[in-house]
Amino acid sequence: MPDVTTAPAERLHDKYDRLIEVATKQPPIATAIAHPCDAVSLESAVEAARLGLLNPILVGPSARVHDVAAREGLDIGPFEFVNSAHSHDSAAKAVELVRAGRAEALMKGSLHTDELMAEVVARDTGIRTARRVSHCFVMDVPSHPEPLIISDAAVNIAPTLEDKADIVQNAIDLARAMAVPQIRVAILSATESVNPKVPSTVEAAALCKMAERGQISGAILDGPLALDNAISPQAAAIKQIVSPVAGRANVLIVPDLEAGNMLAKSLTFLAGADAAGIVLGARVPIILTSRADSRLTRLASCAVAVLVAAARRGNAASAIV
Repeated sequence: MPDVTTAPAERLHDKYDRLIEVATKQPPIATAIAHPCDAVSLESAVEAARLGLLNPILVGPSARVHDVAAREGLDIGPFEFVNSAHSHDSAAKAVELVRAGRAEALMKGSLHTDELMAEVVARDTGIRTARRVSHCFVMDVPSHPEPLIISDAAVNIAPTLEDKADIVQNAIDLARAMAVPQIRVAILSATESVNPKVPSTVEAAALCKMAERGQISGAILDGPLALDNAISPQAAAIKQIVSPVAGRANVLIVPDLEAGNMLAKSLTFLAGADAAGIVLGARVPIILTSRADSRLTRLASCAVAVLVAAARRGNAASAIV
């Protein structure tokens, strides 16, 4: 397995280590890196290429990118380069590489997420599909036995029931690409009882019925479930919830962006979790990283994209857990 950490004592995120190990067994994917004009985004591209995850295509202003490379001592000579005028132009040209079939993934560099996503969803020049675009975090929580997929905490602010059906299906497809043996989806709310005064509980029940009718496929769904009885067998037992999902969920669907954002950040800052980010529902996976992400998290985001691209080519990955 590639050495992606600095010392054995720091190997707290074994699930990410395994994720990267599995991804490196797949061919590297051509990835358009939009505006890699800071050290973090350019280092991420170089390191992902070194590990055999990505074949980067750097899209940005030539002088700025080469200045960063020289300042940080990064060798970008082997990479294809597409010159652009500014960040908006970088986003547009990166998306065009996907439309032309030259890139299997997009990766956000040092530009705003909104700039990149605006080009992704543009009506005439974007890379939308019939599926709603949504974001997933793949969380590595040191105290939890398996990775947790959380959606959507970054793209859809107040999704409708129709939106949530696509959000759930995108998350299931991601779990399948990661070869999760049994995908157990909890539709979260504040309570496990359906209450007409709490709309998210009604939508959770509707999503479960949609799964029963085959409108959502590939997983076992249950909801509404509160967070405790979704992931804690003891909490589910106390509440006397009999379900193949309760207490064992590995995919968590939140009611809205605010809830998802707070859940992911709570796990990060209170439970020592890392959060690899990916956007699904477009023609290719979109890697979203933050300047605050650790090196391992950025590489895990790239690894997730590799597995999604491989699944679309029909190359099944081995199980992560």
